[in-house]
Amino acid sequence: MNWWDSDPAYRAVERAFVDGDPLDQAGGLLDVRTVVAGIRAEAKDGFLIEEVPWDRFPKGVRVREAMEWLRSGDAADDAAFGRLMSLCADDMRAAVAPTVPFLIRVSTGREAGRRAGALAVTAEVARMRHQGVCTRADMLRFRGDDEWSFEVTGYLQNWSVQAARDAIASDADLLLPLLDDPDPAVRIATAYVLAAATDRAQDILTAFHARLLAEHDPAARAGLVLAIAQLARAHCDSRTVVWMRACWSDPARPPEVRVSAAVGWMCLTDLPIPDELRAMLDNLATGETA
Repeated sequence: MNWWDSDPAYRAVERAFVDGDPLDQAGGLLDVRTVVAGIRAEAKDGFLIEEVPWDRFPKGVRVREAMEWLRSGDAADDAAFGRLMSLCADDMRAAVAPTVPFLIRVSTGREAGRRAGALAVTAEVARMRHQGVCTRADMLRFRGDDEWSFEVTGYLQNWSVQAARDAIASDADLLLPLLDDPDPAVRIATAYVLAAATDRAQDILTAFHARLLAEHDPAARAGLVLAIAQLARAHCDSRTVVWMRACWSDPARPPEVRVSAAVGWMCLTDLPIPDELRAMLDNLATGETA
């Protein structure tokens, strides 16, 4: 017997989203956006995961178990993060989306490895998988912004991703200080998470630019530039297109900044690629830069 044959959450999703009209579920019990938005502040801060109706969504029981491991604070962190990441990789984000407010609070803890792991899962939930060939027009796009995309269970993936992105925006004030974290891996992951926020774009952009001026780690600089590009893609910021053009064409900029800015510029515009950019990439897009 397959797991979905005995999973009431899967059967409910199938009836609502496959056999029925998904829009009929908007704002209802199966709308994960409503579920995440309804988590009380006290529940988030107190890690009261029992207040979340995990079992409404396929594999929710497994998600709750992973969150119990994280709450216990034992050595099961890697297993918990791995389980959540695997569900995202399997294109099953609906049950994982409610973990975002809790994972953000885990990311503010003392252990760098725990912070980076929680941020990695948060960023993964907030982005859809790219199917097939990824073009320059698709690379930084939050897929589904203008089209429906469904998870393997039939759940509307747009809602899962939006729930995660909204939760990130809601807790941006907790995340912004992590851009100055001592660990470069945490700084990189934080930029990737914040780029997904549905709101607070100007505050986040200002923080990205301020961190870029102070950043000395090449990988973190590259990540910040790409985060700036993705934030601009999500919020239609034409000023960033001009800034990206100035960055990749400036020989005084570090190689990783110029290469990342070139990638960002190509994803933000459909203009023909100039010979100047091609020549710059030929010179700077080395294995070391990658």
